[in-house]
Amino acid sequence: MASKFLRSFFVVIFSWVFVDFSAAIDDTSLFKYVSEMGNCSDDMLNLDSLRKSLVREEDTIIFSLIERAKYPVNSPLYDERPGFSGSLFEFFVKESEAVQAKAGRYLSVKENAFFPDNLPPSLLPPRGSQQVLNPRGASININEQILNMYYKNLLPLITSDGDDGNYAITADRDLDFLQALSRRIHLGKFVAEIKFRESPQDYTRAILAQDKDSLMKLLTFESVEEMIKKRVEKKAMVFGQDVDLNENDNVGNYKVNPSVVSRLYGEWVIPLTKFVEVEYLLCRLD
Repeated sequence: MASKFLRSFFVVIFSWVFVDFSAAIDDTSLFKYVSEMGNCSDDMLNLDSLRKSLVREEDTIIFSLIERAKYPVNSPLYDERPGFSGSLFEFFVKESEAVQAKAGRYLSVKENAFFPDNLPPSLLPPRGSQQVLNPRGASININEQILNMYYKNLLPLITSDGDDGNYAITADRDLDFLQALSRRIHLGKFVAEIKFRESPQDYTRAILAQDKDSLMKLLTFESVEEMIKKRVEKKAMVFGQDVDLNENDNVGNYKVNPSVVSRLYGEWVIPLTKFVEVEYLLCRLD
């Protein structure tokens, strides 16, 4: 009975959201906004623009982590339960992605759904733009790996034990973070395309040989990776500090441990981004 009630509750909520969206669909500015989402390809092949996007994603990821850390782990959200074909969290994500797909989110080449099968079509028309990524490489989606990492590795590091019953808001905070993380990692497709275009001779031999190790070496710059880890740790200190008028009262108190953010990038974000880059390059000559 409880599961049926929860399912009905979420369906009603999503229906309201969709009705509100449908009522606004005649607004030409909305068409213009969503159409431009899919037209970012040229900027994304500009190295300076791409670097700015990657740095800006750091801010979104850190703020999203801070928001999720306000709630305990809320384990029942992720447990399989009858009536949901999985967990309540999976149900929430699937329903959210369905609404966002209709609103045109996945018209953007930067967005990858966590449950891409059977997404409804967008109600808004795509804007014609040049295909800049290899079509096979553009379809690379490692969100399943990202989800597994989040469940098993990251959640225990950023949340306290406990269950406060706030499952809907917790799932919403999870999804905000996961979508930002996915966007950042899948930008590796654009990184790989830029690097290939800059030095095709350096990559072609390894691609033809399907040599993953050689490609990984070409893509790895340890000094840059260390700089990124230090930068996100410093951002986490600034964004996550408790602000008080008494300057010394909250020194060292952070909403999310800055070392965890550095670890997130060092152990997962950077390696997974490079994994995407290698997978993209392996099919670049197809």
